[in-house]
Amino acid sequence: MGVERRRRWSDDEKLEILSEVGMGGATVTQVAQRHELTRSQIYGWRRDLKKKGLWSPDRGTVFLPVDFDATPEPACASVSAPSRPVLIELRLRNGRCLRFDSSMDGDALTRLIRAVEAA
Repeated sequence: MGVERRRRWSDDEKLEILSEVGMGGATVTQVAQRHELTRSQIYGWRRDLKKKGLWSPDRGTVFLPVDFDATPEPACASVSAPSRPVLIELRLRNGRCLRFDSSMDGDALTRLIRAVEAA
C-alpha cells in the first residue's frame, strides 16, 4: 500500500466537482468515487462554499416563465427534443420542488404538478 498524500483543491476545482452531482443523474456517491473522495468531503465542500457565497443550489439555473392558463400553441416541427434527457428542477408556488428528466410525458407531468400543488 502506498503512502497517503493530502490533496489540495482550489475553490474552482471544488465547484467543478460539485457541479457534477445531478448531471446525467450522477449521485454524490458516484461523483465522490470518480474523484477518489468521500461523500462527507463533497457535503463539507458544499457547506463551506455556501458560507463563502460561492455555491448555491440554484447555480446555473435558468428560470423560464410558464403560463398554465394560456391556450397551448401547436408544437413547432423545427424544435427537436434533446438527444438525451436532462435533469429539470421545477419550483412550485407552494415552495415544493419537483425534479424530473426532460423525457417525462407532458400529460403525466401536468397531473403530477396538480397533485403536488393540491397536497
